[in-house]
This record gives sequence, structure tokens and C-alpha cells, in this order.
Amino acid sequence: MERINVQVQESESRARRKAKEQVRAAVRAGRLPDEHQVARARGLVIRERQNSIFSDAWMPLAALIIIVGLVANRNSAIIAVGVGLIVIALVSRWWKGIALLGVTYERKFDRDHVFPGEPVTMTITITNRKPVPLTWLQFRDQSPVAPEDAGKLAIVASEIRENYTLETSVAMNSYELSRRTVRFRFPKRGYYNIGPVRYQSGDIFTLFTVEREHQYLDRLIVYPKVWPLSQLSLPAKEMFGEINVRRSLFTDPVKTQGIRDYQPQDRFRDVHWKATARRGNLQTKVYDPSSGMSVVTFLNVATFPKHWMGFDADLLERAISVTASIANYAAEQKWTIGAYANGSVPRSDQPIRVPPGRSPDQLMRILEALAAVTEFATGSIELLVNKESRQLPWSATLVLVSGVITEELLVGLIRLKEAGRRVTLVSLADEPPPGNLQGILVYHVPSTIKAFQKAEPAAGSETEMALGSIPVPEPSQTAYEEALTESGNG
Repeated sequence: MERINVQVQESESRARRKAKEQVRAAVRAGRLPDEHQVARARGLVIRERQNSIFSDAWMPLAALIIIVGLVANRNSAIIAVGVGLIVIALVSRWWKGIALLGVTYERKFDRDHVFPGEPVTMTITITNRKPVPLTWLQFRDQSPVAPEDAGKLAIVASEIRENYTLETSVAMNSYELSRRTVRFRFPKRGYYNIGPVRYQSGDIFTLFTVEREHQYLDRLIVYPKVWPLSQLSLPAKEMFGEINVRRSLFTDPVKTQGIRDYQPQDRFRDVHWKATARRGNLQTKVYDPSSGMSVVTFLNVATFPKHWMGFDADLLERAISVTASIANYAAEQKWTIGAYANGSVPRSDQPIRVPPGRSPDQLMRILEALAAVTEFATGSIELLVNKESRQLPWSATLVLVSGVITEELLVGLIRLKEAGRRVTLVSLADEPPPGNLQGILVYHVPSTIKAFQKAEPAAGSETEMALGSIPVPEPSQTAYEEALTESGNG
């Protein structure tokens, strides 16, 4: 096996070097290089395979037939058969060699960032850029879901397998262009890859078939579902308190409005010592309401007290949606937003980090990060909050969203609150969290709220409707059951 692997690698390297030389030669000659040569030179051609029903014995057989025709008084019919076989073999080999030359397959999407259930239109453009027509040309494109026109059974099956082969077959004239439009709907959040694509064609007599698979990938991002806060049993306005009331959550410690007499609920570090010395009694700084509110969400992907106990997929999706909804609300208020999670993106072991920012695409970055969250926890959420909070602005409000509430998590939040941080807890557990958490704002978003209730369509679900279209045979009894029935009747 090692020898085979080495030979395969050497063959691929040799083909790649040859393709690079062909591309350079075309550029030096002032010609545009072929797309297949460019793809081969860049290593984008995964594999190439050729099939044939043509036998090596055809050419000797054709020569033998010609000889027989010459011997048999130069029988023109027999000679024509032999010559015809030779011509067919030569033409088929030549046609097979150029069948995929100048053939391109291109995808274009009307959008590549959508929410679950939104339609995505993909336009496929196939071009034959050579004077030789193609009697048949087939493409097999890999997709995670089936298009809408594939039928309900195919859609359900593709959602179960998370794979569908989109086939496109055309016959093309020389220099012809063909387009096809399909529409997808992705049922849940995630990163979806379209591709690779497999080209297949052959000669006019269908004796030879050539097949190439290209590493041609497109990525579609499906955001998590976003809800208005009112539908999540969260305050529709001023989730973190009233702005016009002086609270540490909504005041800017940089902008001082004035001073007033000290009150018991004031923080000791807000005392204005110079004014206190002049007036003879404690004076407190009065801050301007913060116009630059900063909200940083922390998502706990663990859905059990210990991550090795497994995970609850529905609870995780609800937690991700709540986190996305809070970030969306903060973006609508034009606040500075950031997001962190103790989950990782696929093929990575690093937690997700989107530092706070106010750029126009900040919400898109957060939703993209949440779309990629997996159930694998890189560490405890309390350690992540404690580590990242040291680098966050002191005026930022830390919002922790978690589907499971543990003692370690509560202790970590209380310590942050005692240190002067602004902390809010959003719990998705079935049981409400403790009410007295030393001034920490606590919200409970159970699974029983209306937003999380899946409304079934009147005619049943897609799966039920698809399965309902399958004919079910009438129940039949075995001979043993019939005998028991007759004896019982007797």
C-alpha cells in the first residue's frame, strides 16, 4: 500500500508539473490557457478517470477484416467494415481527448448569507468554448440539501443524509452557453459547502467516457434564528434597565455630568473627593447616560453540568438563537457589541471570539460565528468569562446565556459583580435560577415560551406529507395467523 501511495503521489505531481508547463507555454504563445490546465496546475482537479467499452483487440480485428477483404477478391464491403472500425476508433479517441476541453461550470448565488428557511437561488452556467459540439455532457454537483424542484421525498432524504447529488445533463453545440436555475432552502443554521463537482463526457459514439472531479467549492452561511426580545419573554425595551434612571449599566464613567450628595446605593469609587473636601460632606459623581453602550454576550454551549455527559441539541439551538437575538437588539440600538463562546468552529479547538466593535458588519461577524458553533465545549464558561473580561472595557455589560446553571457559574458571576463588572444572566434551564444574586440582572427563558413552540402546518409536517405519498399495502395474515383466526371463530 505504501508503494501504491508513493506511485499515486508521484503521478499527481508529474501531472501537475506538466499542466504548469502547458500553462506557461500558452502564456508565452499569447494564448489563454485552458481552464482544465489551470485547475490541474493549481491542484484543483481531485481525480480523473477514463472508461471505455473499446477493446484493444478492435484494431487487430479491423486489420484482420481488411486483410480478409483483400484476400477475398478485394471485397469492398468487408474492407469497408474494417476501415469503418479503424475510423470509429480513431475518431472516438480524438473526441474523448477534447471532450472536456474548454468546458466550464460556474455557480452564482443571489446571496450567500441567509436565515433558516429563506430561499437561495443558484444559477448554473455551463459553457462549451470550442468549435467541437458535445452530444452529451453531465455534471454531478454535491449539495447538502436537495433543491425545491426535486420533490418532497428527495428533500427529506437529503436532510437526513445531509447530502444530495444535483445532476445536470446537456447536449451542447460549439461555443454554446447553457443556464439552469435551482432554489434551495436550508432548514437550520450552519456552514454549508456546495461542491465538489464532477464533469463527465465522451465521444460521439459513446465508446469512451472521461470523468474529472474538480475541487470547486462554494460556501453558504445560514445564520441562527433571530427573535424579537418580546417573543423571548425579555423586556422589549431597555433590557438592562431604564436609561433615564442612573444605573451603572447605562452610564458612561468617562463623561461626568455633575455631582450630588452621596447616597447609600452609590459605589465608593464614584465619590468626588475634591468636591467632598470643599462642601464638607460626601459628594458623588453624576455621569451622562451612556450613548455608547457596550454589550458583550457569552454563550455557554454546554447543556449538561459536565460536558462529557453529552449535549441537548434543541437546548443548544435555543441558546444560540437567544444569543443572536440579544446581539441583534444591541446592534439595532447602535451599541458596541461583541460575542464569545466556549464552543469551537468545525476542525478547530479554539473558543469563538468576536471582540467588541461598532463597525457596520459587526453583527454579521457575530452571526457568522454563531452559525459555526458546534456542541464541543473547549472549556468551562466561567473560566472563559473570567479570562476575557480582563481585556474588555470596564463599562461593558457582560451578558451570559446558558442552558444549564451550575454553582461554579453562579460563583463566577457573583465575583465579577463584586469586582464592579456589569453582569446579566439569561437562563434557558427548565427551572428558574435563584432570584437573589447580589444585584445581578437575571432573566429566565424557558422552552415553554411561544417562540420555541414549533407550529405544525395544518396538513402535517414535510416529512409526514412526504411519507404519506408512499402507497401502503393492505395488511395480510400469515397461514399461521389465519389458522388461529379460524380456530377462534370456531
